Amino acid sequence: MKMSEGVEWAAHACTVMAALPPDKALRAEALAAYHALAPAYMAKHLQALARAGIVASSRGPKGGYWLAKEPAQISLWEIVAAIDGGEPAFRCSEIRRRGPCPTSRENCKKPCPIARSFHSAETAMRDALSGVTIQSICLDVAAGYKPADAKRFGDWMVATMTDRPPDK
Repeated sequence: MKMSEGVEWAAHACTVMAALPPDKALRAEALAAYHALAPAYMAKHLQALARAGIVASSRGPKGGYWLAKEPAQISLWEIVAAIDGGEPAFRCSEIRRRGPCPTSRENCKKPCPIARSFHSAETAMRDALSGVTIQSICLDVAAGYKPADAKRFGDWMVATMTDRPPDK
């Protein structure tokens, strides 16, 4: 299964937003600049995350994005589904019913071994991605950070984050 670049971009953006203090936000342009990405595409993916309830946003000169849920409650599968959709990658077209030796409709009531194998593999992938949270990724990243990297990231966050509107 091929996932779009947007999935990677969205996952990275969520890990960056996970470091925000509770009253702060990051503009789409800042999230795009952090990884040298196109701002318009980042904004498009952030909007998809917002529609899925993964991030929240505010508009205006001090507007921005932040995680709508705790990092431990956001899985990679949720991000994939928000960006690329939750449709199965494999769609059986019952090709075995075609050609000079078609299988009968009766014999096609159950998925064939090929379809079952693809569905099983996709279920395993979804389960694996569902078990990985933004929090677990952040902990893994933080464990590998050198003090200079952590300082550079912290300085960048302080310089770019904006105040988030108060909760209503």
